[in-house]
Amino acid sequence: MSLMALRLITNPSILTHTSSLRLHHCSPLPLSPKKPSTTIAPATSSMATTERIPIVIDSHLHVWAAPQEAAQKYPYFPGQEPTLPGNVDLLIECMEEAGVDGALIVQPINHKFDHSYVTSVIRKYPAKFIGCCLANPANDGSGVGELERLILKDGYRAVRFNPYLWPSDEKMTNEIGRSMFSKAGELGVPVGFMCMKGLNLHISEIEQLLTDYPSTTVLLDHLAFCKPPVNEEDHHILSSLLNLSRFPQVYVKFSALFRVSRQPPPYLDLSDLLSQVVSNFGAHRVMWGSDFPFVLSECGYKGGKEAVEQIANQISLSQSEKEWIMGKTMARLFKSPWHEA
Repeated sequence: MSLMALRLITNPSILTHTSSLRLHHCSPLPLSPKKPSTTIAPATSSMATTERIPIVIDSHLHVWAAPQEAAQKYPYFPGQEPTLPGNVDLLIECMEEAGVDGALIVQPINHKFDHSYVTSVIRKYPAKFIGCCLANPANDGSGVGELERLILKDGYRAVRFNPYLWPSDEKMTNEIGRSMFSKAGELGVPVGFMCMKGLNLHISEIEQLLTDYPSTTVLLDHLAFCKPPVNEEDHHILSSLLNLSRFPQVYVKFSALFRVSRQPPPYLDLSDLLSQVVSNFGAHRVMWGSDFPFVLSECGYKGGKEAVEQIANQISLSQSEKEWIMGKTMARLFKSPWHEA
């Protein structure tokens, strides 16, 4: 997520929920109209056969309390008040319109280390959502016990390492980072890395942790923030991402396309990048993610999902590969609460 954007002061007019806002934000990208079929299928007994519907799981999104909820029960972290709505009711509305079955909710910086709102959501909708907590790299080591509690008591299924929350003179490979990374592997939960300022700044730390703790699964948020290369440095950074495929425990989120594309929706400049990621990692280690609610002001929630489908079609991915990316990878990695339809 964009930390800079979240430091903005809340704009009450933006946070006001209206029907028109919901419809606009959840609406899909404009697609080329399809010609209606003039063929009428014969009424045979074979039509009664239930067609398998591929499961669709969003690997990366956020929710936070509405202003009234924040005032009464789930306060925002000071200075991190959101500038747009992101409560669970709006999310569910968008998911239903887009045909998305479930999601991994990543703890937002708006509530920082107070996980109470996200915890309330995953408890209320256990068949739809699982949670990814936020690692607390405090020097006193309290984050290790906090991580264990969030996983064992509150049921979180992943943890996010945000390197910009570490003390400025510390790296994610310090004693605290190693303890949390090791603990995540011990408890069987993946660690997601947010390399917002560039994978090249953190690649050595990630490779070191992967080498020293091979039992810990890793998720690279938003293509590790690698953009379609336009110069030698970009090509080098992309090569660093692709080289991480040598670690079988690494998965890539094809998420927040608006953050990594250099073009407007449907972000077709990401086609070659996705093709290379799939070729190196395999579709069974790639997963789509929307980055709700930030996607709402870009192309809409449904539009973000349809952009992935258009990109996949442009590089002629097989139906099986598309199913892995759109949900099967998530369903297989996290096993429950979803099942493959």
